[in-house]
Formats: sequence, C-alpha cells, structure tokens
Amino acid sequence: MWKTGVSVERGAADELMDFGLEETSGRGLRRYVDLVTRALGITGECSYVEVRRPFAAYLALDGRLARFPDQDVALLWDEEHGWAMAVESHSAEDPLVIARRGGEPVPHPDAVAAWAIDLLQDQHDSGPVHALPTPSRVEDIVGELMTYAAAALSTGFRATA
Repeated sequence: MWKTGVSVERGAADELMDFGLEETSGRGLRRYVDLVTRALGITGECSYVEVRRPFAAYLALDGRLARFPDQDVALLWDEEHGWAMAVESHSAEDPLVIARRGGEPVPHPDAVAAWAIDLLQDQHDSGPVHALPTPSRVEDIVGELMTYAAAALSTGFRATA
C-alpha cells in the first residue's frame, strides 16, 4: 500500500519492466547502433534497425573499397552472426558480405568501429576476409541489448530513426 507523501523514484530497471522483452531489446539495439555510428564518426542518416525479431541493423559507410570501386559499402548486423561488412549490388539483390567480424555478437561499439575502419583503410586486393561467426544464444544477445536499453533510458536517449 502506498503511503501519502512518500516519493517513489523509478529507475531505469523499473521502466524496462513497462516494456515487453522484444521492445526493450529493440530499444537497446537502437542505442547500440547509435553508439557504433558515433564511434565511426558518421551521421547514420542511411541506416536501418530492425527492432523486432530477428533483430538486424544496416549502416551505410562513407568510402569505397579498391576491390569494389563502384559499389557502396555497408555494415550489417544480425543476431545470429554479429557484424559483417558488405558491398551493395547494382540490383535488388541483398548486399554481398565480404568480411565477418566474428567473436561476440555485441562487441563494444569502439571495437566495431576500429574493425570497420581497418577494413576500409586496407586497400590491398588479397580477396575476401572471412572470420567464422561465433554461434550466439539469443538469451545472451537480449541480455546485452537490455544493458544498452537501460543505459538509453537512464540518459534520456531518443532514437532519431
């Protein structure tokens, strides 16, 4: 029972309980992708975040690769494989994945940015670089995304997309 005159402050964890698990994880993914975008120093205007399962993200990057001089470059993220670099096709086909980061599916945003910048700056023509993705459990990914959702709520983050 509530007592009159008692102030109860709600924290980020309380607010997370007001959302469903999928909505909260989607909010966390938006925050996470925003942090990756900032770490890359890009605006994120050409980005997309799928906030319903299966979770996914798309970030258009500035620059081109020597091996694909006429094709746009993008970072892709999905809950099964984590981060990948891809080049756009000239048709309605899906982007062609040329490299996978591997490792944990939700690495620190600075680590994603460093990986992407290294690939963009490495202009040699040695062929595609593929790291085997680490199989991930949805529960682990949701837990990590919930951390970003809690941080977003506590800082008042509002996604622009």
